[in-house]
Amino acid sequence: MIPPKWQMPVILALIAYAIWLLSPMLSPFVAALMLAWLGDPLVRRLERAGRSRNTAVLLVFSLTFSVIAVALLVILPLLWNQLFTLIQDLPRLVVWFKQTALPWLGERLGKDAAQLLDPSKTEAAIREHWQEIGSFATLLLGYAGRSSLAILGLASNLVLLPILSFYFLRDWPALIRRIRDVLPRPQEPKIVQLAIESNEVLGGFLRGQMLVMVILGSIYGIGLWLTGLDSGLLIGFVAGLVAFVPFLGAAVGVTAAVVASLIQYGDVSHLLWIALVFTVGQLIESYVLTPKLVGDRIGLHPVTVIFAILAGGQLFGFIGVLLALPVAAVVNVLFKHMHLRYLKSRIYGQPETAPEEPARPDV
Repeated sequence: MIPPKWQMPVILALIAYAIWLLSPMLSPFVAALMLAWLGDPLVRRLERAGRSRNTAVLLVFSLTFSVIAVALLVILPLLWNQLFTLIQDLPRLVVWFKQTALPWLGERLGKDAAQLLDPSKTEAAIREHWQEIGSFATLLLGYAGRSSLAILGLASNLVLLPILSFYFLRDWPALIRRIRDVLPRPQEPKIVQLAIESNEVLGGFLRGQMLVMVILGSIYGIGLWLTGLDSGLLIGFVAGLVAFVPFLGAAVGVTAAVVASLIQYGDVSHLLWIALVFTVGQLIESYVLTPKLVGDRIGLHPVTVIFAILAGGQLFGFIGVLLALPVAAVVNVLFKHMHLRYLKSRIYGQPETAPEEPARPDV
């Protein structure tokens, strides 16, 4: 028999272990819960305007996926046209590679550029390292097979996502009530209060992050357009769109812009302007946009925002960087209540003078 004081930790540990075991199949459920969480405030607003829950859910659901569908219908043809243009310009990239890149590489290596592409040497190198090449090919084929399964899994998740989102959004109040019903009665008011405050800061984080994405995409797009890059606006838009993952937007944007510039101009001078555009964008994002638009909305000092991102990356890698700010926002809410309890405790020594609502501390 488990002692009463250990029952709750054991239950939480079992739940965490079950989530870890089921993590490969949970992604569509998590995404659907996220969409339901985002859509519930608008549904409640429509309910206050006199509409039933089912009608409000249908309206919000239809609006959300209509916006997604329209965005895809607008963006995908643009991406296809840009890709087709790049493919048409590939001969110019080959000419630049032979006439500019190879001679430059030959000068640095002290070899004639023609020797770098000598077929006989290439064949000898292949024969010398055929075992390594065979192992690499086997690895590549295995990766291709896993990628095919991943694509099938992604397709099934895309089919499940709207179905799960609809049911979660329709039953959101009942889901919240069931969660509240299983909470320990003495701690239920405090847990609900913490959940409400965490919900507010996470909503502020999401709105701030969307503003960062829009502004950053505009900076990249206008900057690349000013450099004369034909596909600059599109590349900047895509880079801003994926900027919700730290550093991924800049990596995608730089790679696409470098390839497009080499195909369009075939020289190195324009690459310097591209590097300048993304350097300025990253500096503005790191020291102005993220600290002000995201940090202020979730109650974190700009220095704390930078520290949270670096600490998340150090402790948990890429996933840690991605979740650093939302987790820091929730921790900030918890720390505020811990600070208030400390001010009222005997350890502090002056409970009678402790303020009811102290200023929110920075994590």
